[in-house]
Amino acid sequence: MQIIKYPAKEQWEEILKRPSMDFASLFDKVKITLDNVRENGDKALTELTKEFDNVDITQFEVTNAEIEEAEKLVSLELKQAIEMARRNIWKFHSEQLNEFSEIQTSPGVYCWQKTVPIEKVGLYIPGGSAPLFSTVLMLGIPAQIAECKEVILCSPPDSNGKIHPAVLYAARVAGIHRIFKVGGAQAIAAMAYGTESIPKVYKIFGPGNQYVTAAKQLVSLNDVAIDMPAGPSEVEVIADETANPVYVASDLLSQAEHGPDSQAILVTTSEPLIEKVLEQIETQIEVLPRKEIARKSLNNSKIILVESIDEAISITNEYAPEHLIISTRSYMVVAEHIVNAGSVFLGHMSPESAGDYASGTNHTLPTNGFAKAYSGVNLDHYFKKITFQQLTPEGLTNLSNAIILMAENEGLQAHSNAVKLRLNMR
Repeated sequence: MQIIKYPAKEQWEEILKRPSMDFASLFDKVKITLDNVRENGDKALTELTKEFDNVDITQFEVTNAEIEEAEKLVSLELKQAIEMARRNIWKFHSEQLNEFSEIQTSPGVYCWQKTVPIEKVGLYIPGGSAPLFSTVLMLGIPAQIAECKEVILCSPPDSNGKIHPAVLYAARVAGIHRIFKVGGAQAIAAMAYGTESIPKVYKIFGPGNQYVTAAKQLVSLNDVAIDMPAGPSEVEVIADETANPVYVASDLLSQAEHGPDSQAILVTTSEPLIEKVLEQIETQIEVLPRKEIARKSLNNSKIILVESIDEAISITNEYAPEHLIISTRSYMVVAEHIVNAGSVFLGHMSPESAGDYASGTNHTLPTNGFAKAYSGVNLDHYFKKITFQQLTPEGLTNLSNAIILMAENEGLQAHSNAVKLRLNMR
């Protein structure tokens, strides 16, 4: 990890940069895949699955028999853990259901809002070396609460043409309606455009590698909504002299093991803590099965020594981390001043792992600084809001002068006429 001591504010932008990508060439490559799927449907999916996943698949939809077989392969202990996570995720997200009652904004003018589920949503679950069945719960349960009519899931097959059993089991628990064995940018294309096997959806959710991320961004320009821009995962820890270096190191490593392009940042007011954390990282990393991935990630990672907690807060709000752990004496006070972060973990006993799996909050969060403007996935992501208004004759009269004046001053005479004609014909 790079150690930076007491950086001047004008240096912050440079030191807080994420690992860079060549988006221009990436978009060009992904667009070829998107166009192929849009034009050739299932035929393209078969060819691309053979090319990228090294498996021949012509039947993309997972059968009930496959799901039942997978359920038998998941241990009772893991099923119980998944159930605990399901209960907490359901409880947290169901509390986000809000009714908007009718209000009278002025005499005779009634306005209200109707919350309508997005009818068709698609969830993308990455494959690879880590089967992210927890993400199935995070994305599927809110869709279940929202009562979306059609919820599909795409995930890449392994070399045997199967999806990991825990992913299939979690999909059943989360109420997913249909599951398809397809991954990568081609899965995003299939959900955006529809193929002979895979239905088109109205909104796509889920994380993925740089190709999946680029595909989501491209299809969102014209064809389908997406949850948020996202990139490699990241964590920041704010720590003072009260922080436990064992815990801090474990939190940094838990993020680093996600992938070589993940980033872990420690911002601290305590210089003695730095050496202790580095020692702990070296001790703990040696026993990790994914230690080589974690080491590559740490090459992108930094330890920043600052003068004060106030400076730590300022640099954090500039960085806008996906995950933020506040490991300080007065962590609640610090939290009050955080305005840019995806999800915040308070105190020495709140590891990021809790939010990743079972505390109940959602782990699908804005990365790459997008926490300055985006929220993590919540129940609202699965709804659209339709507004209604009803005017009585009295209500139209009360608003008429304002509407007419504003319309005519914008040069929109027909808008004005729509009011005048109603008043004159009463």
